[in-house]
Amino acid sequence: MPREWSNWSGSLRFTPGSVETPADEQELRALVIQAGEDGRSVRVAGAGRSSTPLAATEHVLVSMEHFQGLVTHDAQENEVTVRAGITLKRAGRIFHDLGLAMANPGDADPQSLAGAVGTGAHGTGKDLRILSSHLVGGRMVTGGGPIVAFDIEDDIEFVNMLRVSLGTLGIFTELRLRLLPAFELERREWCTHIEGCLAHLDELIEGNRNFDFYWYPRSDEAKLRTLNPPGQGMRDIPYATLRKETRGYSHELIPRHRKLKFDEMEYFLPRKAGPECFREMRRRVRERWRKDAAWRVLYRTVAADDYHLSPATGRDSATISLHHKAGLSFKDAFEDIEPIFRHFGGRPHWAKQHSLRAEELRPMYPGWEEFLRMRKCLDPDGVLLNPYLRELLGVSPA
Repeated sequence: MPREWSNWSGSLRFTPGSVETPADEQELRALVIQAGEDGRSVRVAGAGRSSTPLAATEHVLVSMEHFQGLVTHDAQENEVTVRAGITLKRAGRIFHDLGLAMANPGDADPQSLAGAVGTGAHGTGKDLRILSSHLVGGRMVTGGGPIVAFDIEDDIEFVNMLRVSLGTLGIFTELRLRLLPAFELERREWCTHIEGCLAHLDELIEGNRNFDFYWYPRSDEAKLRTLNPPGQGMRDIPYATLRKETRGYSHELIPRHRKLKFDEMEYFLPRKAGPECFREMRRRVRERWRKDAAWRVLYRTVAADDYHLSPATGRDSATISLHHKAGLSFKDAFEDIEPIFRHFGGRPHWAKQHSLRAEELRPMYPGWEEFLRMRKCLDPDGVLLNPYLRELLGVSPA
């Protein structure tokens, strides 16, 4: 009897009909074909960091635990192919051993690489795109059964669809990434009142390779975080107190280990709208939720891209993320604050709490219909869809 599956925070729980751990690509293909013949759906379980039911299924849940490790390394092109079940943390170590690194790994690294690529995981930096910008090729098993190899040199539009695809175009088995030479950074953490941060926000963003800040609603203070190549960026912030300074390679320095579990809602705003949206959100929290606030709020920036379902498609973005301690009620607060994000033109992070469905999402994405046509072509029977994804994408029940 399959066990109940739970996400990291415990806010999502379901019991699949079966849990499968295919040993290789051919076994994965066989089980997808069989599921289709039986009228069952297939979803993949990653590390469970999502706050939305992307993996939820009453049918077949796939673990990619056997899809690990390095496949190939092209030193001339700085390209590495790895199996898709590998975690970001392990991948970062492999890349480093090869003298390479991702440009902008996210704030956490327990996630599977495939899950991070498929949902639009990101770090922070005005000139830095989401993590899946590294994707240039790979292999996947489609819902119809065929194994598809893809390469950016053959079809860049297809790769742009795959760069944020929610596991609906295929199940990744291998991912080829184009990386940077390994590099070191200096990390500094500062403490200040939130008003000091907001008054100087543009210069903080422009003056550092990576900049973000946490706002703590109860104290109204902010923790500023800067990351820069050694000797570059802002080294003195007169309105803030330096609390910590470290130096190291990017894969060690950017992701932070977290013991505290939380649920999360994050929206991508047009970058110019970010500060005003943050101020409005802050007013709402202080008026209605400050005494109940069991969260902190993270503000980051992301460079524009042209990926069909990327929340950063077509515009430089500021992202605002509400982190609420796991086990405590977050629904009322999130529902109250979400309309503020929407008012300022926000797009939700696919893997984090939001209430939007196809009717609201479709106008936000110029490539929406093209993506759906490709999904139907690769998976005409919807084998890789669950009820939540059907609502999210506006796909009728089979």
